[in-house]
Amino acid sequence: MKKPAALRPSASVVLLSPDNQVLLLHRVKTSSAFPSAHVFPGGNLSEFHDGAVPGQGDVKLHEDSLPYRLAAIRETFEESGILLARETSQDGKPLNVPVAERDSARKAIYENKVRFVEWLASMGGVPDTENLLPFTRWVTPSTQLRRFTTQMYLYMLPLSAGSDPAVAAARSEAMIPTPDGGVEITAARFDDAITWSESQRKGEIVLFPPQCFLLHLLSQFLVGRPSGSPGFSELLEHYGAQREKLREFLAKVPTASEERAAKHFTAQIPWGEKVICATSLGLRKSDERVILGLDKPGPEMKGTGKGGDMERVVLVHFAKGIPQDVEVRSREEVLAEERQADRAASGTKL
Repeated sequence: MKKPAALRPSASVVLLSPDNQVLLLHRVKTSSAFPSAHVFPGGNLSEFHDGAVPGQGDVKLHEDSLPYRLAAIRETFEESGILLARETSQDGKPLNVPVAERDSARKAIYENKVRFVEWLASMGGVPDTENLLPFTRWVTPSTQLRRFTTQMYLYMLPLSAGSDPAVAAARSEAMIPTPDGGVEITAARFDDAITWSESQRKGEIVLFPPQCFLLHLLSQFLVGRPSGSPGFSELLEHYGAQREKLREFLAKVPTASEERAAKHFTAQIPWGEKVICATSLGLRKSDERVILGLDKPGPEMKGTGKGGDMERVVLVHFAKGIPQDVEVRSREEVLAEERQADRAASGTKL
């Protein structure tokens, strides 16, 4: 067997709008990674901008750290124009930078002409690393030629956020100007987690398994607007309550509710510390979708006590590398269906 490809450290942000919608970016068909897909903002770490990380073979490469947080904020800014930063003043309000200044900075940062944190300092700000909440890490399977160890974060824009032009643009799916000239990203939009999932189910958009899985988890809590015609204070209370339940979910253990999964050691790993390397458990007999197990952390972390989610699996059909019909299901239910299908097939042969 060939030695697995080296893992590139990367970071990504699940960004919530003031009304708890999720930002996804639409990648172009010719994109170098996740072609045609809708993805969370993010990208590879840069030593120039973010600092050095441990090398290959060091378990700490797969742990949350400042370089990962800086990369998450920098890449979100480069790709969407949304700046997750605060003023250096005592009250630490969100940093407001004019659109023209943002666009020129995004290009200069992308081209490595100025360091991200140095530009922020010149604007009187600092990256808001403290409000990034770790929300799983994903490791590319060892069979792939291009591999990543990706730290996912959750970031909640303030409920009472002002009229940030970049946020407003994403709410209307604006065609955003990007520093790479549109080579990778074409548009950015906020929408409800369940709406994104339903669009994927209908075949309207492409979502890869990690995005589907995290949106599935979020949709349990981010359930949209309240009914009726609520006032501003009622909306703040409604969305704030959703966020509080989500925060509790991220920290709570066990993470599984089904009895068998709750007894597995991965159930004692909170969502902020889970490491997931999807592994094939076989083809589903009814529709030949791949059954992806989510409990393993990848070969680089074997024996470290790291792990993912034993309670769920992802069903997916890959067509020329593009995922279709992606669905998150109970692992126990899916495997029970497969055992029943085996028994039915055996009875037919007899």
